[in-house]
Amino acid sequence: MLAIQEKGQVTQMSVYTAKEIMEIIPHRHPFMLIDTIEELEEGSRAVGKKCVSFNEPYFAGHFPGNPVMPGVLIIEALAQVGAVAILGLPEWKGKTAYFVGIDKARFKQKVYPGDVLMLETKIVKIKGPIGVGEATATVNGKLVCKAELTFAIGE
Repeated sequence: MLAIQEKGQVTQMSVYTAKEIMEIIPHRHPFMLIDTIEELEEGSRAVGKKCVSFNEPYFAGHFPGNPVMPGVLIIEALAQVGAVAILGLPEWKGKTAYFVGIDKARFKQKVYPGDVLMLETKIVKIKGPIGVGEATATVNGKLVCKAELTFAIGE
């Protein structure tokens, strides 16, 4: 990871930008739900960031006058972060990670426009093309969502 020093402060740079993420996973606007990858241990863990904007298309109907990011999209964002972690390995390059299961999903607080969603997925088990990730999403250090995500890697 790169760092820039300005006036005595060190600022961490993103590991991957949106453009670089699109070279790894097939998701595109409006369904690519991560802006950057902030930390990466290829094959085992990734941390992504999503800056939630009022301009997101789902806020038009979820919910008018009370915009809340849908929980299923938080889960999808966590899966995309996990996909970056696993699909960055040479043996999976050019493949797609598909959902096989979502277990133990819990939502602890709402996500609103203006929030910065930090998404961490750890790959805890992999056997052949099937794997499991433990995923957590936070805003300002507070847990928003956690889940166990099972995936299959395919064409």
